[in-house]
Amino acid sequence: MGEGYRSPPARTFDVPAHRVRSSAPLPLDFAAIRQELDVPGAFPAEALAEADHAAARRFPDHEDATHLDLVTIDPPGSRDLDQAVAIETTDDGWQVSYAIADVAAWVDPGGAVDQAARERTQTYYAPDARMPLHPPVLGEGAASLLPDGPRPAALWTIGVDRGGVTTSVDVRRALVRSRAQLTYREVQDQLDAGKAPAAIAAFPDIGAALLAAARERGAIELGLSDQEVVPAGDGSWTVKLRADLPVEHWNAQISLLTGRAAAWLMIETGTGILRTVPQADPATFPRLQQAARSLGISWPDGMQPGAVLASLDTSRPRHAAFADLAAELLRGAAYTPFTGAPPADPGHAGVGAPYAHVTAPLRRLVDRFGTEICLAAVRGGAVPSWAADALPDLPDQMAAGDARAKKLDRAVVDATEVVVLADRVGDVFPAAVVETGDRYGTVVLDEPPVRARCDTRHLPLGEEIHVRCTVADPATRTVRFERVS
Repeated sequence: MGEGYRSPPARTFDVPAHRVRSSAPLPLDFAAIRQELDVPGAFPAEALAEADHAAARRFPDHEDATHLDLVTIDPPGSRDLDQAVAIETTDDGWQVSYAIADVAAWVDPGGAVDQAARERTQTYYAPDARMPLHPPVLGEGAASLLPDGPRPAALWTIGVDRGGVTTSVDVRRALVRSRAQLTYREVQDQLDAGKAPAAIAAFPDIGAALLAAARERGAIELGLSDQEVVPAGDGSWTVKLRADLPVEHWNAQISLLTGRAAAWLMIETGTGILRTVPQADPATFPRLQQAARSLGISWPDGMQPGAVLASLDTSRPRHAAFADLAAELLRGAAYTPFTGAPPADPGHAGVGAPYAHVTAPLRRLVDRFGTEICLAAVRGGAVPSWAADALPDLPDQMAAGDARAKKLDRAVVDATEVVVLADRVGDVFPAAVVETGDRYGTVVLDEPPVRARCDTRHLPLGEEIHVRCTVADPATRTVRFERVS
């Protein structure tokens, strides 16, 4: 599931960007933010040398699957291409071929590249730079599924019936060749025009089936739009609101399909590391149901929260406010390793099933180990010791990296919001209330799409109000508002 500098309702919209108008604009020093948060920078010389040596490898023992008409789908300009897909329509559904970059084929266990990746845990994104998990000669070159030659991959072959139910699973090492590097916008336009490559022509049908099956499982998708920091075109930066294209939902479902298959293999073989989120506590439902009633959102008796959320249009303030409140349903995410019996609660509430991360090994550390476990499960062999021995430490490593990435995302957005509003302290803006409380609430401005604290008690949840900007402080990266009507 691709991740850029943003992080799925079937709609897309753009909020007009507000550029910095100050005659003496504040600097946006993203490098200083990265240094403050101890985000990794350059790779050690030993890791770069080892990566250069590894990039020359060949893989004669990988099965030849270069006949598959695979394509990659990523944001514009991406070079670290983890996934390539081809979907074949069958009599009873679809067969999904999903090639995932075989990072373990390039990274020597215990070597300098491995050590650097364990310290980083993931790729970090800022508007002006990306700090990759692996040296670029691998992550953006030899190991990436670029359309310039065969690449080693973990090739998943998954059968799906018309109801979106998995009917077969296989994964093996193979050489694959991507036929095209496409962007989400290109694919959406091709699908809308009926001119998509055969490999992805079935995306709308299988995507709809997988989404329907997810609702049947009780999966919870919040569907909130993302704040993005983007160039304003004049050397400055601005903040923008973005919702996903339909194809991004469908593509995400292919990744989730594979993650569910991986979790099943891990549970079957008795070794693995799952991405778990506890089931939502039914004790929270009455409070959310009351909020739904106050916001004018239909929640019929017996309907699961995931189905309610799937019906929302989060471009509407009341719906966005409810989705924001519903985030409490997905608390407690963790990486959960096991040997022998699976954990007592192996599921992921957002997915509605057990789930494991295996589809982004170029950008996320844990996927390399999960993939190796699945390959061993299918071939009936032992899990390599380098993968099994890493399992106990991975949860803490990933938690530390995730916390750092979230702090980076928040700091970058906060700093940009301050600059966007630097010369607008005292100005009044229309806004929607997405959180309320006894001391303060949270509002989202219509334009620019800033989300910040409003120092007014008992704000009307989901209502559109007017607020005045009272603080835009670059030293603390703080923006504050107060209600005026």
